[in-house]
Amino acid sequence: MSQEIEIEFKNLLTEEEYLRMLEDLPFDKHTFTEQTNYYFETEDMLLKENGAALRIRHKGDTWTMTLKQPHPEGLLETHDTIDEQTADLWIQNKGEEQTNTSKQLKEMGIKINNLRFLGSLTTRRREIDYKNTTVTLDFSRYFQVQDYELEIEAMSKSEGESVFAELLHRYSIPERETKNKIRRFYEARVQSD
Repeated sequence: MSQEIEIEFKNLLTEEEYLRMLEDLPFDKHTFTEQTNYYFETEDMLLKENGAALRIRHKGDTWTMTLKQPHPEGLLETHDTIDEQTADLWIQNKGEEQTNTSKQLKEMGIKINNLRFLGSLTTRRREIDYKNTTVTLDFSRYFQVQDYELEIEAMSKSEGESVFAELLHRYSIPERETKNKIRRFYEARVQSD
């Protein structure tokens, strides 16, 4: 099964903090990837109730369905590679079972036909490898919101914590309680209704 444990540290940034880090760290200033996440949930919010999230990510020519679930070390991510036609069916609320994510959804008692498309979030992402971690700067747009985010992905919690603390200290950025993108998306969706 296509699964991995995601260990990451996040911090929302102001536009000024984002631009300062973008300028100072060895990012390619002119190159970024753009990706769009399409989010799904049941009407009674069963995924959220289970601390989980389901998305389809379109990045370049690839479409990937990912179910994120709580795990003691971070998040358990279960993936299925799909095609554009399958993604379109899901966005039209006509989704079909997928090999890996459907198995996990069934274990949570969630039926595919109860899932509904909620909307999308588009991110312009820049990444660098830095001290055994991946440092990411994200600029995201969803509903009427724009936000900036620092994200550190690591193979171990201790490495991630160390780089996260170092970068926040170096740029005099306060640690902010930062919800993941789907939680921010949910909150913005409620406010836009």
